[in-house]
Amino acid sequence: MKTNIVRIGNSKGIRLPKSVLAQCHLKDTVEIEVNDNVLTIRPVHTTRSGWSETFAAMAQHKDDRLLDEDNTLATAWDRSEWRW
Repeated sequence: MKTNIVRIGNSKGIRLPKSVLAQCHLKDTVEIEVNDNVLTIRPVHTTRSGWSETFAAMAQHKDDRLLDEDNTLATAWDRSEWRW
């Protein structure tokens, strides 16, 4: 696909068709990187994206317990004095 570079105020830009934006999952904010004269535009992933699905899968596989749940490393102080 070819497109023209257009003037946008004092800058220049390109127009991306709606179908390209949808196909690449580009929304309001993107990351732009230049390497060896190649421009790469990619969507910005939101922080903690997909965590809900991952935690649900962990619970389904019963892999969502605390690592120190068995308390074998707890000291006497941990067992008698510590309060949650």
